[in-house]
Amino acid sequence: MLEVEDLSAAYGAVRALHGVSLRVHEGEVVCLLGSNGAGKTTTVRCILGVLKPTGGSIRFDGRRIDGLPPARIVSQGIGAVPEGRRLFPKMSVEENLRMGALYLRSEAAIRRGLEEVYALFPVLRERRRQLAATLSGGEQSMVAIGRGIVAVPRLLLLDEPSLGLAPLLVNQLFEAIVRIARRGTTVLLIEQNAVKALSIASRGYVLEKGRIVAEGSGEELVRSPALRTAYLQV
Repeated sequence: MLEVEDLSAAYGAVRALHGVSLRVHEGEVVCLLGSNGAGKTTTVRCILGVLKPTGGSIRFDGRRIDGLPPARIVSQGIGAVPEGRRLFPKMSVEENLRMGALYLRSEAAIRRGLEEVYALFPVLRERRRQLAATLSGGEQSMVAIGRGIVAVPRLLLLDEPSLGLAPLLVNQLFEAIVRIARRGTTVLLIEQNAVKALSIASRGYVLEKGRIVAEGSGEELVRSPALRTAYLQV
């Protein structure tokens, strides 16, 4: 479904990615792991068209999407939950959710998407008219994920969804990701919490200083010295 091949990227003169290659097949949950500054968010920015790669290619369903504007990429069936949630604090829960369905032309389709979100996170139905700024951190994370799936994407990119959450909320969040995957959405999960990510992922990749240093199944990566090195710098 998603093929990233020999991807390079830079911020000015500073190279952030050095030949990153990864695959996400339909129906999988794949995690991209690494410490702060490893290049995880840069990879997501390139996939979404927010940052133009300096080399390599990105294909979705066999068609190149690198070079396309973000709106075109999202309209092809890719949803995203950005790092830090990035909600509109003075808008209601439902208004925030609707921002994830801007390219849908049918109100009926939007309503179906909202019902999918409310079925996954029932508390958001109760809070739908509440301003996003007044929600708890866990509820804000639900809104961010809901906004990413309201248009029923085929592929969902989750960038550090557990960041800043208490352990109990982290467990609930990962349970929700599993439910999203079971409903038929393919997931690329970008995470610092390696243990939790590998517990739900079928496969994973480890980034270190902009390079893939290990890949394999969850069980293989848990035992991988490269994973410890990437996180602990040992």
